[in-house]
Amino acid sequence: MPNNFEKFHCLKVIDCKQGAVRAVRYNVDGAYCLTCGSDKKIKLWNHKTGLLLKTYGGHADEVTDVVGSCDSSNILSSSLDKSIIYWDVSAGRPIRRLRGHAGGVKCVCFNEDSSIAISGGRDNAVFCWDIRTRRLEPVQMMREAKDCISSVVSNDHMIIASSLDGCIRHYDIRAGEMILDKVNVPITYMNMTGDEQCLLVACQDSTVRLLDGESGNLLSEYKGHKAEDYHIECGIMANDTHILSGSSEGDAIIWDLLEGKVLQKLQISKTGGVVHSLDTHPKLNEILFARRRDVYVFSTETSEIAGVV
Repeated sequence: MPNNFEKFHCLKVIDCKQGAVRAVRYNVDGAYCLTCGSDKKIKLWNHKTGLLLKTYGGHADEVTDVVGSCDSSNILSSSLDKSIIYWDVSAGRPIRRLRGHAGGVKCVCFNEDSSIAISGGRDNAVFCWDIRTRRLEPVQMMREAKDCISSVVSNDHMIIASSLDGCIRHYDIRAGEMILDKVNVPITYMNMTGDEQCLLVACQDSTVRLLDGESGNLLSEYKGHKAEDYHIECGIMANDTHILSGSSEGDAIIWDLLEGKVLQKLQISKTGGVVHSLDTHPKLNEILFARRRDVYVFSTETSEIAGVV
């Protein structure tokens, strides 16, 4: 085991009381976290104390994904009700409800300055919405995918979408071009490394793959977890040296990014259950995991370890 790797321990378990938690996400500076669930609501938490700060209700079906804006003043959520909602964080109310997808919306993200909302859906489409205006129609629609969009990420000039058709599509906003990378295995989640040079993709064949962001070439593979047919997420620590994935057996795996070796297997729950959603802190050695109705806070900090059920 590398000398610079510190083991993670469970610090807190939060019962979110919102049915099944579909996604857990840090806000931009990691001070708070957001959860969304099958109860059709979004919740804002102080995850250090487990204190619920605010609940946002307005969707007509379960909420599948949620993300905070770059200044933490707004939230973007997606739902199986075929809509996305742009929220005012402090007021707790919707600013705009955006409709256009022909099926449930599975994932959302903001562009770098949070002026454009990006959504991906079961209708195999990626939509871009200008939320600075009152326009309710998407400003751009990409319909090249052959199956459900599983995740979307962006930087200053590119929108990247992964799909269950086993492909990653890079949409160059400036040039108006699309570049296609084929993984040939259904992709359930995708992350971009902090330097934006590589993509990390979770696949349904129980393999996490690291791809060169420009060429699409396979750089490394990581195994040891079980994905089966679940939509299990992967993540990258803030230092870009360790990666992780949830698993269908109540645990999670941390690997060394360069060597591909398993550094730690985290037992999230002794009773099993799919650990499907996770997020890594933007600065600290801290990870959030979602399993069933609970969120688990793991850290390398030395403090009393919370009981895990």
